[in-house]
Amino acid sequence: MDKPKEEKQEEKPLPTTEQTIKEFKEVIEKLTKEKDEYLAGWQRAKADLINYKKDEAKRQEVFVQWAHQAIVVDLISVLDSFEIALAGFKEEDKKTPLYKGFYMIYDQFKQALRKYGLSEIKAVGEKFNPELHEAIEKVKGGKPDFVIEEIQKGYLLNGRVIRPSKVKIITSD
Repeated sequence: MDKPKEEKQEEKPLPTTEQTIKEFKEVIEKLTKEKDEYLAGWQRAKADLINYKKDEAKRQEVFVQWAHQAIVVDLISVLDSFEIALAGFKEEDKKTPLYKGFYMIYDQFKQALRKYGLSEIKAVGEKFNPELHEAIEKVKGGKPDFVIEEIQKGYLLNGRVIRPSKVKIITSD
């Protein structure tokens, strides 16, 4: 039998030091570019997450502020009832413990509502503002477009009108 011919493998010459250095530099450059891309992507993702958390915290804060609106609106009628009751006391009765206790409860109730963002709309002596005031009566004479009497108090909740002041104003006509 014939012996297979031994094939001679060509020996490749060993790369020179310069070639090896050049190849390593190319690999390093490629790996550096990849690293920079991954780092930039990670940094963007991290910034997006931070921004999302901030936005979500703001949304939660706004939600909580306005979640109280329905109950605060209902409690305004209780506040009105307190004011009517306090106005019913005669001047000499205002020195009694009953009036003082009643007033303390009223004041405590107002302070509790203020903590949730309720504030009164200023009306008497102010220029009529249809965004804040509802004119239910107009009288002639005096400085036009000014509020001369407040019929029912108006309220803001966190800077937004939840009930306009019902007022009497002066007209020029």
